[in-house]
Amino acid sequence: MNRQGSGMRGLGLGTVAAAAVALTLISTEARTQERFTLRGDRIAIWNLVGSIRLEAADGGSATTVEVTKRGPDGSRLRVETGELRDRETLRVIYPESRISFGNDRSGLGRWFERTEIEVNRDGTFGDGGGSGRWSDRDRVIISTRGGGFQGYADVVVRVPAGSNIEIHLGAGEAGVSGVEGNVIVDVHAASVTATRTKGRLTLDTGAGPVKVTDASGSVNIDSGSGDVELTGVSGTDLTIDSGSGGVTGSDISTTDLNVDSGSGSIRLRNVTAKDIIIDSGSGSVDLDLASDVDRLHADTGSGRFVLHVPQSLGAEVTIESGRHNLDVDFPMTITRRNDDYVRGTIGDGRGEIRIDTGSGGVRLRRRASS
Repeated sequence: MNRQGSGMRGLGLGTVAAAAVALTLISTEARTQERFTLRGDRIAIWNLVGSIRLEAADGGSATTVEVTKRGPDGSRLRVETGELRDRETLRVIYPESRISFGNDRSGLGRWFERTEIEVNRDGTFGDGGGSGRWSDRDRVIISTRGGGFQGYADVVVRVPAGSNIEIHLGAGEAGVSGVEGNVIVDVHAASVTATRTKGRLTLDTGAGPVKVTDASGSVNIDSGSGDVELTGVSGTDLTIDSGSGGVTGSDISTTDLNVDSGSGSIRLRNVTAKDIIIDSGSGSVDLDLASDVDRLHADTGSGRFVLHVPQSLGAEVTIESGRHNLDVDFPMTITRRNDDYVRGTIGDGRGEIRIDTGSGGVRLRRRASS
């Protein structure tokens, strides 16, 4: 997974309207806060260290942004706005190439000790930023071990319904709450939470946990390392690509479900989906189906595969596994069987279930009647 080029998925969004930026400055002893208004149908926000939080706007068509500068060196941060590459942008500019959390932001460094990011001179990084020339970039080191620049920014973005917005964060915490629209979150080393979202949600993380609750629409999660947890996801499709870390979920109802895990267990409960693909390099898989499927393809390198099916399930079943590693607790008509291959029919046989395990047993269990 290339952390420098991931994030934006080429969504073909509209061009940016003329920019209008309003600025208010509030100073206190502990912090400096600036407020901005961004207008346009495509918005992008960049911040290297701290947090970015997206919230639903109360009304209006403009996106408003509050930037709070914190830490001993926070006052040296600079905020720039304006149109870049067909997006209306806000960028927090850091004056040094080595940044430390120190003890000022407790807990932000628990997912990593050090990360390096190529940052363009205009403050952009990650996907879609910069001129492409290495001479226009600086390598920024973010560390939890002290030394260097000790300042960060907390950014709150209030987003109108139907917006197209992307946020880019180096290290810290990113959150989305109650937002309806097309949202892209791209972080290098940060925790990501999303609650009560509608529309298209894309989360791209290098390191750190991901938690999604009550999401409706299309959800795409690409996680380098860190656990992924989902509750109450519904809509057209749910795609999860996890390099390492467990994937857990419950109350999932989508047309298409695709989960790919390099290492780490997968446990999904109360799943309704017509088309399901599960691919696990290592780690057990426990999948609980609440309804029939048109197609279920599962491939595991190592680890046990447990499938819970409803009373009504009908499918042609093909299982490739180790010798004597199949355990079925309900009637299945066997049409072919040898040491490591079983083919049979459950119920009316209308769906298709194919399970291939490199090592580890396969268990098929009937769900209790609801």
